[in-house]
Amino acid sequence: MSYLVVVLAAAISSLAVTLYWLLVRPWHLRWGATDEEVNQSLPGDELSASQPKLNATHAITINAGVGEIWPWLVQMGQNRGGFYSYTWLENLVGCQMRNADRIVPEWQGLEVGDNVRLHPKAPPLKVLMTEPGRSIVLERIWAFHLRAVDARTTRLIIRGRGDYNPAWENPLLNFLVWRMIFEPAHFIMERKMLLGIKSRAESAARSRKDQPGANLAAVH
Repeated sequence: MSYLVVVLAAAISSLAVTLYWLLVRPWHLRWGATDEEVNQSLPGDELSASQPKLNATHAITINAGVGEIWPWLVQMGQNRGGFYSYTWLENLVGCQMRNADRIVPEWQGLEVGDNVRLHPKAPPLKVLMTEPGRSIVLERIWAFHLRAVDARTTRLIIRGRGDYNPAWENPLLNFLVWRMIFEPAHFIMERKMLLGIKSRAESAARSRKDQPGANLAAVH
């Protein structure tokens, strides 16, 4: 009986992995992105390998202008405006994160060479490129791009490109950690981030439209 249970468990596990690899993974690696967005060259691509082992493009449509979204990107960082994702999950691993619900003027400066922190004890990501109103490219490559559809509609595209940890020579370890753990976990957090930025930018845009000159300096 126990043998049958082991065989059944192995079969179910194999089926789950196969379904994830063939159906779920291709879907989440390009969540929200069009074929054109997945295939187009974006700033920062040239800084990574031509065929990186880790490569994901996620995107979302935001009903706000580029200028209304850009400030939310500029103030990203663990010690700044956060990443607009699942705060409780971030803090579960000690990030000490707070996710801003307002644009904070003191956090609106971002230049090449600046550090963007993910965790108070983890090495920060350096800003490699920045083009105001269009692109921010961080180390390892994590890139944020804004593309105007019209004056009140914008596409936010986030692209991540990189390779396995070269210090890990065991291919099975690299596969399990990066493909089966990092990729889905990163997608879950980044999807929430896209939705978080969309919600905040659209809400702020509506508030500015209804109440011109409203003070957006506070952080929730």
